[in-house]
Amino acid sequence: MINFEYTRVSSVKAAVDALAKNPGGGYIAGGTNLVDLMKKGVTAPARLIDINNLPLKDIEETTTGLKIGALAINSDVSENETVKKHYPLLALALKAGASAQLRNMATVGGNMMQRTRCTYFYDTAMPCNKRQPGSGCGALQGYNRMHAIFGASDKCIAVHPSDMCVALAALNATITVNGPKGERKIVFTDFHRLPGNEPEKDNTLLKGELITGISIPKNSFTKNVHYLKIRDRSSYAFALISVAAALELNGNTIKNVRLAMGGVAHKPWRLTEAERFLIGKNASKENFTKAAELAMKGAKGYGHNNFKLKMGPVAIVEALMKAAG
Repeated sequence: MINFEYTRVSSVKAAVDALAKNPGGGYIAGGTNLVDLMKKGVTAPARLIDINNLPLKDIEETTTGLKIGALAINSDVSENETVKKHYPLLALALKAGASAQLRNMATVGGNMMQRTRCTYFYDTAMPCNKRQPGSGCGALQGYNRMHAIFGASDKCIAVHPSDMCVALAALNATITVNGPKGERKIVFTDFHRLPGNEPEKDNTLLKGELITGISIPKNSFTKNVHYLKIRDRSSYAFALISVAAALELNGNTIKNVRLAMGGVAHKPWRLTEAERFLIGKNASKENFTKAAELAMKGAKGYGHNNFKLKMGPVAIVEALMKAAG
């Protein structure tokens, strides 16, 4: 890890101004991912701007939904009574995401900003277009068991590691950011990027912008929800495949449905075609199976991860069956 300068700020404006004056710097809150990247030499910000004193830790129910500050701690959000009662899919995803120690440090904003756990990205001796654009993608012809089956490119097949973000994609969340040009909103499903020709860009933040909060609109997904996470070991491993499933039922008829997958793409992967198919249908294994087939259209394996092509539809059906009860 290289030497770096350190600044602590106490307002959003001060944070944005500090980064504008130090373009080679970066924000730090819990640091659960950033410090790892610095230790590995993957990233080396010249200055860290500590934002922990910013007033961005509230978890607030509003007339339109739920607002969560970017510095709210993952464990606080997952155990919040309003979240557990009215947004249980988010609570389930957070509890599936990491150890209790990490959840006690990690922030909501940091969770959104975490980078891929691709071993080629972390190994500075290996080629990685995300870490060093133009160097190549070691995973394409290498060991790619954990890698993407949707939305990849010949430049990068890494996946986004978050569980929380899969639930937020399913729940139609919106992100609030603040930067040199002021405040703006970003639809959650537009926040993370597919790799394309610029895999080094994880998201659609503009230069100097800071995530300040997230909003989830009111919904009726309070009962029939399930977050399925398939992993190599039951204790705190990253997902091979995960599925966030939420159903609004009228008897056995599906009035509304939300589906998203993790561990399969460079961003949380929303299954909109499967959702459209299921609305108005009976909550049955037959219909869930057809929806899963639609969801897997365009999926492509790269050798070691070909098993995901079979695991994916099975996982979707299982998550929907458990959500339906």
